[in-house]
Amino acid sequence: MNRRSFLYSTAVAPAFAAKVDDLPSYRTVTQHKPSAQPGMPGRYPGRVVTTHSEKSIDAATEKVDAAVVSEMCSRGMTSLTGLKDARDAWASFFTPADMVGIKVNCSGAPDIMSTPAVVAEIVRNLNAVGVKPSQVWIYERFLGQLQSVQYEKWVPEGVHIEAVEKTRRSIREYDPATYVEVDFFGEDDTRSNMVRLVTERFTKIINVPNMKDHGASGVTGCLKNIAYGNFSNVARSHRNAKTNTLSFIGTLAAVEPLRSKTVLQVMDGLRGVWHGGPFSPNPKFRFYPKMIRFGTDPVALDRLLIPVIEEKRKAENAVSVFDRSSSIIDPRSRRDNPNKNAYIREPGHIEFATRFGLGVYDLGKIKDTRIEL
Repeated sequence: MNRRSFLYSTAVAPAFAAKVDDLPSYRTVTQHKPSAQPGMPGRYPGRVVTTHSEKSIDAATEKVDAAVVSEMCSRGMTSLTGLKDARDAWASFFTPADMVGIKVNCSGAPDIMSTPAVVAEIVRNLNAVGVKPSQVWIYERFLGQLQSVQYEKWVPEGVHIEAVEKTRRSIREYDPATYVEVDFFGEDDTRSNMVRLVTERFTKIINVPNMKDHGASGVTGCLKNIAYGNFSNVARSHRNAKTNTLSFIGTLAAVEPLRSKTVLQVMDGLRGVWHGGPFSPNPKFRFYPKMIRFGTDPVALDRLLIPVIEEKRKAENAVSVFDRSSSIIDPRSRRDNPNKNAYIREPGHIEFATRFGLGVYDLGKIKDTRIEL
């Protein structure tokens, strides 16, 4: 990417427009070519289906109603595809020959994560269209986070549950030939390598993020889960109050073959985190949107995530994720104080991702079909 200025669109946050100069210089290395129709933004650019049910999760006990989740997924997929039968809807994306990776988000586990009932329903539908359990991988970067969820109790025997880093900072399961190179702060290791399963094993990927705020990127949804969750050495993008999430997230998400293989976005919004994300050590910052969103366009889904987080923060008298004031920067208290933050947040990463053609940001061009169960 060339060094040049970027101006947040006034449509994003008119009160918090900020000019960003001297963007990092990125070098992307990959031998993989894009497919004729890359998975992002995919078959349905600018289209989102939101299913909501008050019965989906009990906010007091956090008990999930699996039958309601099943119906939410069925209605969401049929509405997205325009097909009457849920099996046909899933079969329009996946064939019995596919090797499918399900990119979960376990960074806040065991308090918040891609809900096991949602992941299990995805696996059930994959099996129903002929994708065998042995052809499905539920995967995440870090072993401890993944193990804490115990997905194996929810899915058929044979489904792979795979942590990329069995020990932290191990590079064994990353592809040395597929990476993004960038020097942010003069760090020794300037490469972020793609997960080897993505380059060597999967034919399709389903992205299953949560609805959370994030101290660096502002919010964390589809784009950040698929980008930071599929590369090594990404935390180096933050130092002191500065974060490079504005440009790094879209840059990573656009790398082949990740971009072409990620064909479906299922945003798990049964639970959410309105402050302190991506973790959730304090339950007072957890809330319950009780929704699941479906689409192929990660930008459109993340664009609709912004008001979910912003409206909750406003209701709790917390500062906006677009607030760039130096007065709110305090790494020591930021997790317990919703009016403090460790970094200058960059929710503009969602609009920035449109530079790579990853999706639709303009609300006027996003169709959100809402289904109440």
